Amino acid sequence: MDKNNNLIINETKPEKTTQKFRFYVQIFSVLINIWIGIQFYLFVGNIKSGGMLWDVPRPPGVEGWLPLGSLVSLRYWIESGIINNIHPSGMIIFIVILLTALFFKKAFCSWVCPVGFISEMLGNISDKIFKRRLLPPKWLDYILRSLKYLILLFFFYAILYQMSDISIERFVYSEYNIISDILMLRFFTHITTFALVVVLILFVLSLIIRGFWCRYLCPYGALLGILGLLSLTRITRNKQSCTNCSSCANVCPAFIPVDKVNQVNSDECIGCMACVDVCPVDKTLQISIVSKKKKVSSLKWAIVLVVFFWGSLWVAKMWGPWENSVTNEQYIKFMPQIEKGQFPHP
Repeated sequence: MDKNNNLIINETKPEKTTQKFRFYVQIFSVLINIWIGIQFYLFVGNIKSGGMLWDVPRPPGVEGWLPLGSLVSLRYWIESGIINNIHPSGMIIFIVILLTALFFKKAFCSWVCPVGFISEMLGNISDKIFKRRLLPPKWLDYILRSLKYLILLFFFYAILYQMSDISIERFVYSEYNIISDILMLRFFTHITTFALVVVLILFVLSLIIRGFWCRYLCPYGALLGILGLLSLTRITRNKQSCTNCSSCANVCPAFIPVDKVNQVNSDECIGCMACVDVCPVDKTLQISIVSKKKKVSSLKWAIVLVVFFWGSLWVAKMWGPWENSVTNEQYIKFMPQIEKGQFPHP
């Protein structure tokens, strides 16, 4: 770290097996989401034609992009015991992501989330441009980091406190919620000038400060960070064998001073394992299972993470509530109103 509080990039760090594995897992997730996006785009195109084009089934995985609706569905399920048949897979994906945070910290952000992957790639470009990882002054960093928690608090207040049981049920089965997936797609295909400018600003800021959106604005990341503090796994440092080379702190995308703590217990830790893999001294940085005080390798931890996340979704797809009950005829009925923008948020 230099006098300006910027982390110096160690460009000679070795690329370990776990990081290669993580990159392949991220690419797999991105490809899955691209395929879901293409399939859903074709599905909506068929709906627009009144069902006269190609017969493309709606991909339930698109509901993973509806976290707020999934939070409403989760509350409805907890209170009523009913898994609604409008967007069931969205709630299942949401629950699996929350459980992943409890077991594997914020690993969803660095192993699965496509936005996290894009943010990381922009951060890598930034590293090449500036040769160092830029970070605002600590006081400003703390203020900016609080924004995502304020946004999360707003959504929690609106959904978990302000909405009554009756309004929750009405929302779940409302026409707006039924076609919220198409409205989400329409946001991207008919993006407004204002929204496009905001996206471009975030793009530029992510080139200046690594992970700008994830670090400062993502409410999903805020929620996973809170749950990550309760995670069963921790990254621990052996002070006796540590050489204080600071390689771990230099590669940490969350700017955590790993070389100064005995145990990484930060809401910003995304479980990428970069610090563990770059450490030049064997068994100095390790993954510890809190309940059993057992140490495991980063690769084994990563394999269990991937199997847990994607395996849970596969089990739900095969045997659990996954497909929605909305017919193509219902979607076709609503399409003229959607095209005219007659579905404002209730």
